Amino acid sequence: MLVTTTNTLQDRKIKDYYGIVSGEAILGANIFKDLFASIRDIVGGRSKAYEEELRKAKAAALDEMIKQAQDYGANAVIGVDLDYEAIGSNGSMLMVVATGTAVLVEGEPAAPRADDAPGAKRPWGS
Repeated sequence: MLVTTTNTLQDRKIKDYYGIVSGEAILGANIFKDLFASIRDIVGGRSKAYEEELRKAKAAALDEMIKQAQDYGANAVIGVDLDYEAIGSNGSMLMVVATGTAVLVEGEPAAPRADDAPGAKRPWGS
């Protein structure tokens, strides 16, 4: 399935719009990661633990959104937006919401080139 942040597809005709689809993921960071992240914040640098949690939450939200689009019979999701929010007491949980518009595109959309993206490990579009 093609997933894109754009509202149109180059050289492709959108045959039908199915509506808004979304996926949500809420992940809690464990206390050890919080401790190491706070130490990292004091000495500077990046918090790899939180970056990994962000990646997991984003993947889960996108996967859920894609599943919902497939249930509608769509073969693409356009206008995708990702929102991140810290929730819970002391911001101890991370929420990621992916939303987009499920559409039916004429023909099979070209597969995205996820390998071209820096650090890409998963090809959304398969």
